[in-house]
Amino acid sequence: MTIGTTHQPSVVSLRDPRAQNPELSGAKAATLAQAAHRGLPVLDGFVLTTAWPDEGRLPEIEWRRLSVGGRRQLVVRSSSVAEDGAEQSMAGLFTSVLGVADWAEFTDAVARVRASGAAVAATSDGAAEAAMAVLVQPFLTAAWGGVLFTADPMSGRRDRMVLTAVRGGPSEVVDGSAAGWTASLTRRGQVRAVLTADGPELPVLVRRKVIRLAARAESIFGGPLDIEWALDESGRAVLLQARPITALHGPGEGPIFGPGPLAETFPDPLRPLEQDLWLTPLAEGLRVALDMTGTVSAQRLRTSPVATAVGGIAVADLELLGALPPRHSLLRRLDPRPGARRLGAAVRVGRLAAALPELARHTCERVDGDLAEVPPLHTLGNGGLLDILQHTRTALRAVHGYEALAGMLTRDRRPGPTAAAMALSALAEARAAGLSDERAIAEYPVVLALTPPRIGPPAPLPRAVLESAVPDGEFGDLAVAREALRLRARWIQELGARVAVELGRRLAAGGVLDDAETVTALRLDELRRAVTRRMLPEDLAARAAAESTAVPTEFRFADGVPVAVVRTVRSRAHGIGAGGGTGRGVVHIGHRPPPGSVLVVRHLDPRLAAVVPRLAGLIAETGSPLSHLAILAREHGVPAVVGYPDATRRLPDGAEVELDGRTGAVRIVSESMEVR
Repeated sequence: MTIGTTHQPSVVSLRDPRAQNPELSGAKAATLAQAAHRGLPVLDGFVLTTAWPDEGRLPEIEWRRLSVGGRRQLVVRSSSVAEDGAEQSMAGLFTSVLGVADWAEFTDAVARVRASGAAVAATSDGAAEAAMAVLVQPFLTAAWGGVLFTADPMSGRRDRMVLTAVRGGPSEVVDGSAAGWTASLTRRGQVRAVLTADGPELPVLVRRKVIRLAARAESIFGGPLDIEWALDESGRAVLLQARPITALHGPGEGPIFGPGPLAETFPDPLRPLEQDLWLTPLAEGLRVALDMTGTVSAQRLRTSPVATAVGGIAVADLELLGALPPRHSLLRRLDPRPGARRLGAAVRVGRLAAALPELARHTCERVDGDLAEVPPLHTLGNGGLLDILQHTRTALRAVHGYEALAGMLTRDRRPGPTAAAMALSALAEARAAGLSDERAIAEYPVVLALTPPRIGPPAPLPRAVLESAVPDGEFGDLAVAREALRLRARWIQELGARVAVELGRRLAAGGVLDDAETVTALRLDELRRAVTRRMLPEDLAARAAAESTAVPTEFRFADGVPVAVVRTVRSRAHGIGAGGGTGRGVVHIGHRPPPGSVLVVRHLDPRLAAVVPRLAGLIAETGSPLSHLAILAREHGVPAVVGYPDATRRLPDGAEVELDGRTGAVRIVSESMEVR
């Protein structure tokens, strides 16, 4: 059937050989047409091709045939030329309409799908010239449905498949509203690891049908595929969509990284200048501390960045910092050299532990004296400001190194003073006196412990504050040293931030930068050139407009790309108990938790300190029992669990849970079973 004046058909059946042309039918429909031509089970359907005129009359005859005169519901889907390609899938950008019941709904659905193509064309360079076809098929009332990757998209392994299944059609899996039952499978369909169990397990017979369908599709299209499938009324596995896996990297190698221990210090993405001023000296300080203790080999330390940034997110080598158990522990026990190295390290550690409190005290006194001698920044020349930035990096390297040593060497588990607790007490006094945030910081600089460092307008301090009592009694020397050093690091970061703001203002006033905020997109050496030679990098505008990206909680690098480390359900049954006893309450995910709730977060953020005393519990996907918030929670008897993978996804917002700060166990009360 041809409508319009073009030489190409405006409507084609999926069984028509011409439908296999992606320039005519769009990539999605063309793939299904090719699969049907090769004998794969594909639903019937027709395509309004890319030759369809904008004002063309819709094909009522085709609609009546496929819908059986309106008695069978239809699905109207996009099939853009830009979709489902080997380089990009553009999945989710275009509209699909399910359950289209009559002619009026069909007309409206076609208009909505075509409009989504126009909207994407107006906003996406990648689809600006892409023509849109519309695929129409029967609506399948499925017994099971889901998605299958014929290679593991996270690890890159070609000998593994990842299958997600739910009861009913796959739409809830595709749109992310249901996690379903997800498993890592061998090529023969054997379950190697259950990754999520948010639904019933897919029966073995159905699983085999889906695997056979996927294997046939992969042989036809010649590479790893992302497949949508469903089980029809007769029990047949049907192919609903197939597209190349667009981001398949090799399996990740090397150390496991993650935000974990750094997320409390840097909960927000770091801009380039912030990375150079704060993250680089932190990594250098950690490297020195690890080297001094001798707890890792020189080669291991030399080949790791220790800490770096991915998409602006600060991440650390989790194994190196002890946030994960080391690999190959049995081999190390059988090797006499690590034992000899540990013996030498023990001698050094004993001497360090004895000397460190005094070293920390002298360091803090030196930092306090240096900070007190800094004149008002507006009185300094540009060279003086650049010198301060360099000095802050040197000071941070030493402070972070000593702080890390104090944390590594302490064996005293008595409660100690935290900067967060002292900051809350100081802020309560400031609020009672009616001080503004600026005056509160000036008179009580300890309150900076409640906000992360940032170049630019400071984050507001908490408004409503309950005074936090600092524990009484004798504290361990190393615990006191660690908290004192942490606080000095925050003060040094604040000085660097204010210097950078001042330089940004001057560069903007002099016409070098368009605005002061752009200074954060410069690296430190580029800032120096901008100040001394008025030179800027050519890609500065692109950097300033760049958005940060999320990173997995744990990952390895594969070809420079973070590839998540996926753990089985069994290995994720517990977090790490951070103390505070046991508790029970309703899960709250997000900001402003109500009193008595259990706050569930990805990372421990210093800005949460003001709400911790009111909580019934605290659960974090990353973090350490020695983090500020974990210690603060213990002080207030709030049970805390850290290192609980995927907590924000696995614990439903509004569910009632019990948690144990001793064992790290979490249980959803309503289901009377441990969360899996």
